[in-house]
Amino acid sequence: MSTKNRDYFFDNYKALLIVLVVVGHFIEPCYDNNVFLSGLKWMIFSFHMPAFIFISGYFSKREISFGKLVQKLVIPYFVYELIYYFLYVFIIHKETGLYFARPKFSLWYIMALFFWRLITPYLKKIPGHIFIAVTAGLLVGMTELDNFFSIPRILVFFPFFLAGYHFERDWFEKIKEKAGRLLAVFSLYLGGCLALVLTFRVHLTPKIFYGRYSYEEMDTGYGEGILVRLACYGVSFLAVFLISTIISRKPHGYSRLGQRTMPIYLFHGLVYSVLSATPLLESVSEIWQGILLIVFCLTLSWLLSMDGPNRFVTKVSSFPVPSFFGDGSGKNSGHFTGKSAGFGRKIKKGLSA
Repeated sequence: MSTKNRDYFFDNYKALLIVLVVVGHFIEPCYDNNVFLSGLKWMIFSFHMPAFIFISGYFSKREISFGKLVQKLVIPYFVYELIYYFLYVFIIHKETGLYFARPKFSLWYIMALFFWRLITPYLKKIPGHIFIAVTAGLLVGMTELDNFFSIPRILVFFPFFLAGYHFERDWFEKIKEKAGRLLAVFSLYLGGCLALVLTFRVHLTPKIFYGRYSYEEMDTGYGEGILVRLACYGVSFLAVFLISTIISRKPHGYSRLGQRTMPIYLFHGLVYSVLSATPLLESVSEIWQGILLIVFCLTLSWLLSMDGPNRFVTKVSSFPVPSFFGDGSGKNSGHFTGKSAGFGRKIKKGLSA
């Protein structure tokens, strides 16, 4: 997208979100140490990944080939899994295996994005598909799949991807015009949820927003867990739209962070993995230490948005793919040869990115 035609609203929104992703991870070992970090943890996880996934869905409407999907997501997933594996084994000496079916750290998002983009063009043809996705997200909490193929997160967060997929750009401006009303609705909704939690003494943990854990792992029954997750859907959707009303529509120095979210998302986990293997992050207890940690996260995000990390990510997502998958270069997107031609035409017709 040229600078002249670039929509800086999305760059600025993603810049905020990627910084919150980094902060959310780095305060994980210490958020229980003081009220400030605990409140920050709840705030971040209530909307940052739903918003990121919503925006990903919005930008997944363009038709591309299956080969391009493999090139941009599948190959990078295996490359970064290997990088994390070698870091865990040889640098921080963490016991692990090369489990490609169980994504390490934040790599679940790449796997999830592949499946969302693969499934959405077909699922969208089914009436009530968003309701189906919400139902699946609620029911998966009754299983014990853990991190297997990131199925719980894929299903729990899928409604946000679908909502973004169907969203129109001008709707954000209409929402901004009604920001005051939306704030009132959000406040009443959140207040009502908290009142019910206190009245019925529901056990809550930030894990309710992670999408990964079963209801049993969160110490709730099935019925209670479904109601809590349903309430979380409401909180997250309202927060996604409410935050959008305060995002600048103009270019800023920090807009670059939103243009280069992938290297920040992928590489901050390497730094976190090293630091979390030491007592450093766990020792953050004072508020001033928490603020210092946030400054570190901002600095790290800025460094990872520089040309070097960005070029590496670009090269990894540009590896050639086997001809069976189609033309990963995009020049003859979706063209297959021989027996795979019919399969290629079907994929090309259905896939979006």
